[in-house]
Amino acid sequence: MQISKGVEWAAHAAALLNGLPPGRGLKAEALARYHGVPAAYMAKQLQALSKAGITQTSRGAHGGYRLAKPADEISLWDITAAVDGKGPAFRCTEIRQNGPCGLKRSDCKRPCQIAAAFAAAEKAFRESLAAISLADLAGQVVNDSEPDHLFAIMNWLNAEAEPLSQKGG
Repeated sequence: MQISKGVEWAAHAAALLNGLPPGRGLKAEALARYHGVPAAYMAKQLQALSKAGITQTSRGAHGGYRLAKPADEISLWDITAAVDGKGPAFRCTEIRQNGPCGLKRSDCKRPCQIAAAFAAAEKAFRESLAAISLADLAGQVVNDSEPDHLFAIMNWLNAEAEPLSQKGG
């Protein structure tokens, strides 16, 4: 299965938003600058996260993005589905009905073994992503990072984070 760059960017943005002080948010431009990616594309991923209820935004001079719910309630599957959609990665076209030895439609009462195998693999993939929360990842980052790097991130967040207005977006 191929996961889009947008999912990677959205996951990194959500992980960074998890470190924000209460009542503060980050503008899309700041998140794009932090990750070294185009601002318009980062904004697109953040909009997808907002639409899915993962982030919320406040507009205006004192606006920005923040997580809409606790990090332990946001999974990697939530982020993946928000950006890439919930549709199946494999779509059976019933190729077994084609060609000189093709089956009749009436003989195809059950999914073919190939479609069933792909469905089982995708189910396992989604369940695996659903079992990993943003809070789990944040804990791993803290455990695996050098203290100086964590200090630099917290300093950057404190410098860039905006006090949020009370208007929701």
